[in-house]
Amino acid sequence: MQENIHPVYRDVIFKDLQSGFAFMTRSTISTKETIVWEDGKEYPLFKVEVSSKSHPFYTGTDKRVDTTGRVEKFMNKYKNLKK
Repeated sequence: MQENIHPVYRDVIFKDLQSGFAFMTRSTISTKETIVWEDGKEYPLFKVEVSSKSHPFYTGTDKRVDTTGRVEKFMNKYKNLKK
């Protein structure tokens, strides 16, 4: 196998900017920032806008539009316009 052609696969901390939630996983992402993790070691930090702790679908705060009866309401409103 050729050497020096693969990206560095290492532990990286991903931090959600909205909720402050952070988790460690392995990744090849490159970043210039670092953070000291719970174990006292310093790891690369990658900041994300949305994670499972802040996304409305996963937190249960998503808003669903009630579409029940919209077609019937439209038909009733415009039924007199039919010729």
